[in-house]
Amino acid sequence: MRLRCAVLDDFQRVATEIADWSPVADDVDVVSFDTHFGDEDALAAALADFDIVVTLRERVPFPGSLIARLPRLRLVVASGMRNSVIDYAAAEAHGVTVCGTASSSAPPVELTWALILGLARGIVREGNGLREGGPWQQTVGADLHGRRLGLLGLGKIGSRVAGVGLAFGMRVSAWSQNLTPERADEVGVELAPSKEALLRDADFVSVHLALGDRTRGLLGPAELALLKPTAYLINTSRAAIVDQDALLAALHEGRIAGAGVDVFDTEPLPAGHPMRTAPRLLATPHLGYVSQANYATYYGQAVEAIRAHLDGSPVRRLPVAPAPDAQAVPTRSDSTGRA
Repeated sequence: MRLRCAVLDDFQRVATEIADWSPVADDVDVVSFDTHFGDEDALAAALADFDIVVTLRERVPFPGSLIARLPRLRLVVASGMRNSVIDYAAAEAHGVTVCGTASSSAPPVELTWALILGLARGIVREGNGLREGGPWQQTVGADLHGRRLGLLGLGKIGSRVAGVGLAFGMRVSAWSQNLTPERADEVGVELAPSKEALLRDADFVSVHLALGDRTRGLLGPAELALLKPTAYLINTSRAAIVDQDALLAALHEGRIAGAGVDVFDTEPLPAGHPMRTAPRLLATPHLGYVSQANYATYYGQAVEAIRAHLDGSPVRRLPVAPAPDAQAVPTRSDSTGRA
């Protein structure tokens, strides 16, 4: 009997075109969903007749309650090699194999700088004004050269963001709970004496930390109050690292110059969410990992994982044990901006 594979959140409708699915074509029927299933009941109903699911990043949770409602499910392939929203114990108990894929750190680095430059030079406001017949020159751009870039996290993504900052002539400092002077020296940046010192001194703060117990809510009202009124905050990592209500308050009250955000507490972002209309905010719909090369890797290796599963030799199984000191060394291999 042929198996059925569901590809979730294929918003651009490219999953079956950007990779070669012929290695599994004789055994598997692939169905792509271009809309998001917002709750467990809808997801369980949609996936009831599928044996394989391919899911992007950590957008779709697979708790034990959902896995138990999918008796046909035998394989989940998630892009990236880290996924915190899958109940691995439940998957094992129900005979479900979970596999990952490789992922490049280049796309989130590039998006981080797109947000920084967009904010600093008022690109959206000026571009829209030009198209709409508005005033000629509305803003005075913020300089990068000579300004301080503060990085929360110096892993694979954070270190590459640092390199671009140095190339712009910025003074770059970094902090995380386990960041060592040796690691900072290796990248060529200053080690901030504390999180608070980094926030007080930086003109641009960019978040590149994995989400965990120690980083959830790391930047709350007290921390955001330390930022200069001329400072910009960029988060391409995980929404929960930054207190969303506190950030919205800072933006509405003009206590910071602006923010660039690619990650949200709910994704896709609901139509009426305040992040859609907040002032001083340059927001993108979680594009950090969305690039042609990354998608080719995700879906190409998803096909490999499916073929390997059919052949009885699973590849890139999850979960992968974390490195002993993931904050201090460049061990990240995923592309969500969580370096």
